[in-house]
Amino acid sequence: MEEIEGFVQHVSKVKDGFKPIQAEAAKILAQYSTHDSLQLAQRLYASEVHQARMLATLVFGKLAAHSPETFTFLKERVSRDDDWRVQEMLAMAFDTYCKAVGYEKALPTIKEWLDDQHHNVRRAVSEGLRIWTHRDYFKQHPAIAIQLLGSLKDDDHEYVRKSAGNALRDISRFHKELVQAELETWDTSNKNIAYTYNFASKFLRK
Repeated sequence: MEEIEGFVQHVSKVKDGFKPIQAEAAKILAQYSTHDSLQLAQRLYASEVHQARMLATLVFGKLAAHSPETFTFLKERVSRDDDWRVQEMLAMAFDTYCKAVGYEKALPTIKEWLDDQHHNVRRAVSEGLRIWTHRDYFKQHPAIAIQLLGSLKDDDHEYVRKSAGNALRDISRFHKELVQAELETWDTSNKNIAYTYNFASKFLRK
């Protein structure tokens, strides 16, 4: 119990940025066995201190590729966390999972999460994989990344649409014609789509 309290007190001092918490997660994984790291993360996630839950989420992300139960916990429990900073860690954790299993092999899971009923799950994908075309597989297949992100253009939740739009904007720096072609198919008379378009087209309007 004292060990947990020590971690909580340490990370609670982090007020801005994510790097100190990322560094702490790396230390846990280096110093503890997989089993002990998971047990520690589970206890940290039970904390009311959001930084402790952020730390736990990053540890979960590192272990998820080899633990279906941990991956399910990320999707079904962490995605329901009310703190936006924990949701940022969920996005990082999802990318960590995809990198570990391979982005091409993770495609069915990526599509499943993009189609999930909970907006935080969908947003974890669009945000976590940024910049999409800097990731293996999508680097060679940018059109697939654009198509997947385009599926969120009319999402019910504004912050999911904003994330998808910004992700497409990122890609447009490197694949202007492909993003332009995708956006030309959008019906911007739909206010939700127009909202996403506004972010996605930012660099195309210059």
